[in-house]
Amino acid sequence: MELKDKVIVVTGGGRGLGRAMALELAGKGAKLALVDLDPNDLDTTVAQCAELDVEARSYICNVTEEDAVEQLFKDVVADFGTLNGLVNNAGITRDGLFLKVKEGKVVGKMSMDQWNQVLNVNLTGTFLCGREAAAQMIELGSAGCIINISSISRHGNMGQTNYTATKAAVQAMAVTWAKELARYGIRATSIAPGYIGTEMVMSMKPEALDKIAAGIPAKRLGKPEEIARAVSFIFENDYVNGRCIEVDGALRI
Repeated sequence: MELKDKVIVVTGGGRGLGRAMALELAGKGAKLALVDLDPNDLDTTVAQCAELDVEARSYICNVTEEDAVEQLFKDVVADFGTLNGLVNNAGITRDGLFLKVKEGKVVGKMSMDQWNQVLNVNLTGTFLCGREAAAQMIELGSAGCIINISSISRHGNMGQTNYTATKAAVQAMAVTWAKELARYGIRATSIAPGYIGTEMVMSMKPEALDKIAAGIPAKRLGKPEEIARAVSFIFENDYVNGRCIEVDGALRI
């Protein structure tokens, strides 16, 4: 897919990986519909995209709410006239041990609130946005691509029962969608980043960052723009479908 003038939705587009993805796609001439909950973050990303001489619009939407997501994609199509792609990037963490045990006694558990919050955003939000993006593209007769952002943690990571479950699920959903939607000219893939130097990660203590980097064969954290380049690669290569691209510096959990 040639990205120039294509309309791409990026959820979680206000900052971090979402902002890097938006700027990468804007640099290729794509038109951006950026979705997040923080209007200030969105305004900053939209302004940076506009500096690259492309059209970018911001949309406030809670991706866990079905009615809101349905309206979001209707609004995007009304504003841009078409839809060609989606990056399902919105996600959160609420880390904690499955069970916390002290001297043979269970003293803590991962709460239902921790479980539900992460599943609602990472899994239900991805499902709803993918469904509505595909529905719009089919009705428009527009070929396109959906990219789910998974994680290296999908293989299982201590303290992340909720997060790992969602990141394994969004990868599997992309495979299912690829098989179901290929007949309509719609591809679906996923990307599994390793440890990436987003603002949130880089706010950690230096000694913690050094310990993480030491365990990565590449001996460094990934850069947000390296994930963003994987996004543009998938969009531009029409034979990439149903697969998960790992961008993790050779780290395997």
